[in-house]
Amino acid sequence: MNRLKTGLLVFVPLLIFMFSCDNQKKDATVLTIQQGNLTLEINGNLKTRLSASLEGAKPLMDDFQSSEQLVVAKQGLTDFNVEGVAETSLEGNLTGRQWVVNGVYNDNGLSVGKKLIITAYDKYPDLLTTKVIYTNTSNSDVFVEEWGNNGYQILSQGDEPAFWAFQGSSSTDRSDWIKPLEPGFYQKNFMGMNDSDYGGGIPVTSVWRPDVNIAVGHLSMVPKLVNLPTELPTNDSNVHIGVSKDFEERTVFKSGETLETLETFISVSKGDYFTNLSRYSNLMQDKGVKIAEAEPAAFESIWCAWGYERKFTLDEIVGTLPKVKELGIKWAVLDDGFQIAEGDWDANPQKFPKGNQEIKGLVDAIHKQGLKAKIWWTPLAADPGSNALKENPEMQIMQKDGSPQFITWWDAYYLSPANDKTIEHTKKIIHLFMEDWGFDGLKMDGQHMNCVAPDYNLDDPESAPEKLPDFFQMIYDEARSIKPHAVIENCPCGTCMSYFNMASMNQAVSSDPLSSWQVRHKGKTYKALVPNTAYYGDHVELSDNANDFASSFGIGAVLGTKFTWPKDNPYAEASYLLTPEKEKVWKKWFSLYDEKMLSKEKYLGELYDLGYDKPETHVIQKEETLYYAFYDSDWNGEIVLKGLKEGASYSVRDYFNEKDLGAVSSDKPSIKVNFKDFLLIAVTPL
Repeated sequence: MNRLKTGLLVFVPLLIFMFSCDNQKKDATVLTIQQGNLTLEINGNLKTRLSASLEGAKPLMDDFQSSEQLVVAKQGLTDFNVEGVAETSLEGNLTGRQWVVNGVYNDNGLSVGKKLIITAYDKYPDLLTTKVIYTNTSNSDVFVEEWGNNGYQILSQGDEPAFWAFQGSSSTDRSDWIKPLEPGFYQKNFMGMNDSDYGGGIPVTSVWRPDVNIAVGHLSMVPKLVNLPTELPTNDSNVHIGVSKDFEERTVFKSGETLETLETFISVSKGDYFTNLSRYSNLMQDKGVKIAEAEPAAFESIWCAWGYERKFTLDEIVGTLPKVKELGIKWAVLDDGFQIAEGDWDANPQKFPKGNQEIKGLVDAIHKQGLKAKIWWTPLAADPGSNALKENPEMQIMQKDGSPQFITWWDAYYLSPANDKTIEHTKKIIHLFMEDWGFDGLKMDGQHMNCVAPDYNLDDPESAPEKLPDFFQMIYDEARSIKPHAVIENCPCGTCMSYFNMASMNQAVSSDPLSSWQVRHKGKTYKALVPNTAYYGDHVELSDNANDFASSFGIGAVLGTKFTWPKDNPYAEASYLLTPEKEKVWKKWFSLYDEKMLSKEKYLGELYDLGYDKPETHVIQKEETLYYAFYDSDWNGEIVLKGLKEGASYSVRDYFNEKDLGAVSSDKPSIKVNFKDFLLIAVTPL
């Protein structure tokens, strides 16, 4: 049975307002907070109402709502009588204002005090944060089941669809990160493990209509096992969002103890989820998250040997390198199949009779071609029977029942990122790869890397998922201590990548996309959260028709491929042969990529709404030129060029097909076009 930890809040009040609970009207507003275009009202029952004054914004809700609540003894506590309000100023790195609203719940002997803490940071208009401290002021203990913050029911305005949403969790279906909401939609968005291999994500839910976007999330500096549910009920046109924490075990809330929620937030903006995600990440960085600096080599194009799959031969890889160089590609990646086992990362003697020396020879061959070498690796995994586990069985994550946590995809066991033996084991592997063999970068791969389960070997089991970001920071620091310009790619296959792991990489990736749509909207997500980090669109063979370079190119992604040449591996499950016809296409795209290098430039994600604007549009600014990328299966009509400078005129050129399309100006920003699949244009000031 769990016990709650006590907590203490210290503040210096500037203004204190006291209320008479007998005389005040419960539905009357006792506090109004305006932060930029966001207004929050609090009534005498400690319920809240939101409104947005953004241009064209319609009402968000029509009445006060129980946005923060506590569930004890299977009873939701929502009506708290307000007893006072205190306002303070904040100093330091994040200046602002803070309000503490005190209330109390009394019913049939159950008495709970509530401090609702609202913070407005000066640097972040349109955003307010929430934290609640509950105190059991009853004479007896009770059981607590759940707390919830920023729980809002947002009005539909009859749009079609009624809402679009960004959903930040991960599961086996590897679903789209943004999607239109249909009646009956529900996603719990649990930030812990949702399946044997899948968990973690971005602790933000963002829903939007054409007129306004509303986002909620938490601001903890480490991953937390909370939910960010989104629901559009079958019998209701309004969407429900919030942040909540379930107490899985019966948890005692003792008389006199306190319970603190996380600091959570509400943020509003125009357009799709881009602005609110960017604002979240900037605030997290101001609070202490340190994002790795961009690495120039991470923006260079990539060839991966995975086209030959696990039964590759060294002759196949070495024989392909001249063609890789001829196409202008800069990286060659050794993928899965070289190792003895997951956990035992030396060269497999059955494939490499001369052992590790043969892989060092491969790296030398890559370098002789003027290419950089990267190696595939799946950290935190060790096969049953591996020497790694025989020597250090305590590295395994242990579940509550005493059994090890299994990684289904790799048929391996999870290693605990909080275990010193795991860290020591991992450092040895990094030195093998980068010091002994000479690789220039790491491709860390596997959906299991996004989160880990609580480790019951530890005094605090939840410290394992919370320390996962520290583990990846250790890998980043260790690799860069050996190779100062090492490229560290984190590829958590098919997951919505954990925001907390993004800080310790310098190359993101679309990570086994199921469609070109996923390549594009994952790219927009990363460019909101870590805008200076290289974003790799993954092997083009994973895109629509296995040749959609345009989806990566137009959003500013690094191009990559896994072609085979001059023939396939006979044991591979699929063919990725670079035929003479394909080679012409591949050569054109890689040449254009080197010419434009849009992956290094500023992505203007706030200009177009991925949900409601048609056709789908992305924009990159390079000096004074705007590069627009339009996507549609078959478009014939006008396109509107947003983002033009007032009073300026521009020439428009289809740079892929080398065709001039005329001129536009800020007062006449539309042109009529027709295209299939994509249109890439450069708009340059006259």
